[in-house]
Amino acid sequence: MAKLQRITPSLWFDGNKAEEAVAFYLSVFPGAKPGQVMRASAAGPGPEGGVLALTFKIEGTEVIALNGRPEFGFTPAVSLMLLCRDQAEVDLVWDRLLAGGKPMQCGWLTDRFGVTWQVVPDGVRELLWEGDPAGRARAMQAMAGMVKLDLAAMRAAYAGGSTP
Repeated sequence: MAKLQRITPSLWFDGNKAEEAVAFYLSVFPGAKPGQVMRASAAGPGPEGGVLALTFKIEGTEVIALNGRPEFGFTPAVSLMLLCRDQAEVDLVWDRLLAGGKPMQCGWLTDRFGVTWQVVPDGVRELLWEGDPAGRARAMQAMAGMVKLDLAAMRAAYAGGSTP
């Protein structure tokens, strides 16, 4: 029996952009998989047979993409955090997600569909949440000056050295 995913992100896209967004995310994330498609019935909502929602999986997490109306938009107040295995994965995913989007400080970006992502290399949490308070402060200060996160530079700052 498959493990029940108890929390599933649901992304509400304006108009008929859910299919386009899912195709984009499937191209961004290696190993991402398409899921089910829900179509509107004669009773609606939307035109009969039109795509109402789709599911897809990123890193084993199911996400729902819904074709909605324009009254609800995305904001950076809610974001999806992607913990990357290493700096190479950060660089790859960052560049792909950023295509047509907008970079933000501290490893955040808004993709071309308006969804905000935090692209974080494994190890950042330890630098910011654990250990020496002065090291944590230096790592946080280094991060505040970054757009895309650079783990080596943050580690150097934590250790008290200059950033590479």
